[in-house]
Amino acid sequence: MKKTLILSALIFAMQTQAETKLTLDEIKSLAIEHNIQMHTADNEIKQAELQKKAAFTHYFPQISAVGGGMRTNEDIVKAEIKPGKVLPAEMAQMLPPEMMSSMPSSMTVSAMDRTLIAGVTATQPVYMGGQIVNGNRLAKLGIEVSQLKKQQSYNEVSLTAEQYYWQIVSLMEKQKTLDSVHEMLKKIEKDADVAVKAGVAMNNDLLSVQLKLNEVESNRLKLDNAIRLCKRVLAQYIGKEGQEIDIKVDVDPSSMPGYPLLKTDGDTVVCNTVEYQLLQKNVEAKMLQHKLEVGKTLPKVAVGAGYNYADFGDGMDNNFGMIFATVSVPLSDWWGGTHNIKRSKLAVKNAEELLEDNTQLLKIRVQKNLDDVDDAYKQLVIAKKSIEQSEENLRLNKDFYDAGVVSMNDFLEAQQKYQQSRDQYIDAYATLQTKLLEYKQSLGL
Repeated sequence: MKKTLILSALIFAMQTQAETKLTLDEIKSLAIEHNIQMHTADNEIKQAELQKKAAFTHYFPQISAVGGGMRTNEDIVKAEIKPGKVLPAEMAQMLPPEMMSSMPSSMTVSAMDRTLIAGVTATQPVYMGGQIVNGNRLAKLGIEVSQLKKQQSYNEVSLTAEQYYWQIVSLMEKQKTLDSVHEMLKKIEKDADVAVKAGVAMNNDLLSVQLKLNEVESNRLKLDNAIRLCKRVLAQYIGKEGQEIDIKVDVDPSSMPGYPLLKTDGDTVVCNTVEYQLLQKNVEAKMLQHKLEVGKTLPKVAVGAGYNYADFGDGMDNNFGMIFATVSVPLSDWWGGTHNIKRSKLAVKNAEELLEDNTQLLKIRVQKNLDDVDDAYKQLVIAKKSIEQSEENLRLNKDFYDAGVVSMNDFLEAQQKYQQSRDQYIDAYATLQTKLLEYKQSLGL
């Protein structure tokens, strides 16, 4: 009983999981949440934010502490002192003779066999040639670029998820068509079998239907495998690897949609696209890098304060504080710095030309995507007409076959055209949906 209950629970859980169908919006949301491309974009934003925080610390004083000690096997300072040389003659004459006679002819003085030095210094940059300011601006620009790249990744993931979705929808609709054709052929096979047994039809007609049935069943197996594979790929893309997923079709592909009224002036909307904004940020970054190169050749001014302690042994120690100001002029860097400035200036020019050239390409992309939408819709209209015509053709051939006017092969050929027209329609429908999204993204929507 316990095993039966567990097995029943597992079967129910599997059925419940299989019955869960994901809409297109849910698929996009899961893809954005779990796709590695979006995780990478989030990490790049965090890296840029940390870079900005690191650059901001350069506004504050730079504090450093230093300490050191030394021990020698001999005294560093050694000196021989002779009183006659050290004391002036007048002073020597004033001393009592017995004192002078008791003094040694010379004596040796030594010191500093060990040394200990420690200090703390704080230096406040006053003017660094604009490098701190421009470095912080560049770090802030890095965050903006990372955010734009995340939006770019968002668009790419959304488009890929939608392509996967409509690919599965297309295969599922083709599966429905094959099921309908299979049911139709089974009925024809039954009628043909009765006709052959009655002697009013040849056995060849029955064989033709059966061969067509075999072909349809083979295609159904291929479609089943293709649908399973596409669902596995989609499951991995949305973070549900190894799980059974199904999709929910939000629209009826058999219903002809109206023409999408999305025409917009590409000259005015191209500035809203992520690609254009990234090109602009590239120009700004090159300008800031140029300013940084110029700043390297400018004087630097800083002020500071410090406190130090020194101990040279034998009671020779001292504590002292200090304040200071420094002015640094990079004279030797002017030579190489001049070349770097010219190089960075050329980089700015290249970025500006790249912006101008790619802006034109972005405008062309808008028009191309609009043309693709228009072409996809026209293909859909043609495919819709083909379905209507193939249905009528199939009906007529069925009547003609029943009347003995056309052969079974003609009738099966009409059925084949009907199937092809329906497949072309669903392919055109799926293509239109993805082309619409590409067009919207090219407008920055």
